[in-house]
Amino acid sequence: MSRVLIVEDEAHLANGLQYNLEAEGHTVAVAGDGESALALLLGSASQAAAEEFDAVVLDVMLPGKDGFAVATELRAAKQFVPVLMLTARGRPEDVLKGFASGADDYLPKPFELAILLARLQGLLRRREWMRQSQQEPAGIAPPRQQNLASSIAEYDVFSFHGRSIDFGKLELEVKGNTIHLTLMEAELLRHLIRNSGRAVSRKSILEQVWGLHEDTDTRAIDNFIVRLRRYIEDDPSAPQHLLTVRGVGYRFVAEPE
Repeated sequence: MSRVLIVEDEAHLANGLQYNLEAEGHTVAVAGDGESALALLLGSASQAAAEEFDAVVLDVMLPGKDGFAVATELRAAKQFVPVLMLTARGRPEDVLKGFASGADDYLPKPFELAILLARLQGLLRRREWMRQSQQEPAGIAPPRQQNLASSIAEYDVFSFHGRSIDFGKLELEVKGNTIHLTLMEAELLRHLIRNSGRAVSRKSILEQVWGLHEDTDTRAIDNFIVRLRRYIEDDPSAPQHLLTVRGVGYRFVAEPE
């Protein structure tokens, strides 16, 4: 089975999660703060090599470095282990900040154990799919689906204007450079591409991509778009692919005129 790291400073919760995950057949390690978690995941002076994990359950509220800082440092170090972030109930700003820092999914506290196990299993499946796709023999590409009206499957590669997005590997190829996307960056692009040529409202993005209510502050969406423009556009200040629709949201254009 998989190896999971629980990063949680509340000992009773960490111990309960460890017990239940081990009952499911996983190997589990526990870290009580952000610094300890980063030492395990990235290595440290006292620990020569990083340990390998298949997923991380990461609480936001930690002593020292919080969950946002841990996720940010992981992604900056090009460590793309799936992260399930535990957020405070009723705080969508934590959810959006978590996605911006590189979390792959979130779960509000308190939570039902069955829901956590289901969310974690989904991330572990994605991790396995990515491993399998990376082990494919050279010269054999994953299935391609260029029909924008069709849904984009996990392994599809979408190409446009000299750029290519591999949704299975979470990779964007631009002018010979490979950019690793977070899950939520990829899902936002997927949503915009599915609606290519049409204005997509911020409400739609909040509800269909991030599963949040429409009264949530939408500025985080704008921040994501700014970051994606830096990846995709030749000139992010004059975008040709990720266009702003004033008063509504955004529109994706694959091949600008």
